[in-house]
Amino acid sequence: MRALFIDAALTAAVRDVPLPEAGPDQVRIRVDYVGICGSDLHYYFHGANGAFVVREPLIPGHELSGRVDHDPSGRWPAGTPVTVHPARFGEPLPGIENDPHLWPGGSYLGSASTTPHTQGAAAEFLVVDAAMVRPLPPGLSVRRAALAEPLAVALHALSKAGPVDGRRVLVTGSGPIGLMAVAAAVAAGARVTATDVLPGPLERARRLGAAVTVDVSAEHLEANAYDVVLECSGVPQSISAALRALRPAGTVVQVGMLPDADRSVNLSPFIAKEVHYLGSFRFADEIEAAIALLAEVPGIEEAITHEFALAEAVSAFTTAKDSEVSGKVLLAL
Repeated sequence: MRALFIDAALTAAVRDVPLPEAGPDQVRIRVDYVGICGSDLHYYFHGANGAFVVREPLIPGHELSGRVDHDPSGRWPAGTPVTVHPARFGEPLPGIENDPHLWPGGSYLGSASTTPHTQGAAAEFLVVDAAMVRPLPPGLSVRRAALAEPLAVALHALSKAGPVDGRRVLVTGSGPIGLMAVAAAVAAGARVTATDVLPGPLERARRLGAAVTVDVSAEHLEANAYDVVLECSGVPQSISAALRALRPAGTVVQVGMLPDADRSVNLSPFIAKEVHYLGSFRFADEIEAAIALLAEVPGIEEAITHEFALAEAVSAFTTAKDSEVSGKVLLAL
């Protein structure tokens, strides 16, 4: 079978490798689509995602959909359309028993956080634990299902904020995760304002249901105007702006990742307004809700702007890095 490997920064190649065999309690998936995530871009362009450095050839990709190729247990017939929960959870610790995504010792598809690296889905076939497989409901296309993982990230973040029906929600940053946050908040009944510094992402946010969009390179956000902020840009200036825009005692959920380094953020509004500031990391089991929402709201598929063949992966990475022209970019296998 063919698989895409990232060997180092700016070095990637498609190679032929043996077809993996599914063992007991495993399922082999014929991969149809793999979404390109920010972590994949870091691995390709920088050779590392934060502290996780590519030290051996890495198959990227944790946003996937496809069809069952072989299930030794016979539970799922060949051809069953599926997506996959990309995490294997570690060992629980006191205080976080109900938060498996925070348990130490786990792994994530397409990640250099483990040694050997946990190989991902940018390959024609992928073997995963049977517990990671999620069959698709009728009416949900395999292509749209490639959005289940990033939408689950957004739903997990939204759950941190509590009910948002009828509330004013600000989504800062309208990249792929921001677009999923817009869709999730709109579906939950919020009136959503989305920000960015480029017209392309703002137009996509409007198509996903944002009632208002703001180009923050040219306009200021109204102070004390929002009940909840989903901060999806990971830019310190955006965090400062979010704190100013939030009403007193409002909630900011930090979704966008920041470098593991000191950054300057204006915390005066955080203190004066008694802001609730919460982190949001990946997700636990929200992929189930993401699958249901994708089936219910077909228009979320508009977040997908480009498809590339596996052999065109470098062009796919370059396009995905250009947030003006692209939303979610898929590799179509």
